[in-house]
Amino acid sequence: MQRDEIISSIVMSAHALARIAAQEARNDAPAAQWRILTILEKEPGRRVGELARASRATQPGVTRLLGDLERAGLVTRTPDERDSRATVVHITPDGAAALAHWRESFRETLAPRFAGLDADDWAALDRAAEILTAHSIESTTTTGEHE
Repeated sequence: MQRDEIISSIVMSAHALARIAAQEARNDAPAAQWRILTILEKEPGRRVGELARASRATQPGVTRLLGDLERAGLVTRTPDERDSRATVVHITPDGAAALAHWRESFRETLAPRFAGLDADDWAALDRAAEILTAHSIESTTTTGEHE
């Protein structure tokens, strides 16, 4: 594989694995739910507009999803202390637990696909995960814009 194809191959494979895991785990929750919870786990206290930009969704769509998540007890919404017109969203302990359960079910669902890997393959995946993690950290300002 050519260098310029590697990153796109990784991204496409990751999307495919996520779809496969969701289907096989029979997880019918929208992917946007898990994106929002993951963002809030890493960066608590985000505004609705920031969440929309970070999750690549519309603000009205995120607002509707947050209503569902709030009714399920997975997030809380409070007025922003700096701007009472805005809402700040936090993940709840139940939201963090649901996210951890989702990750574990995906690990269990995908594990058989990787059962035949040897120690060298696992070492390569471990290193690839380190590299991808280091290069997937988003730097955002308080308005959610990328720096």
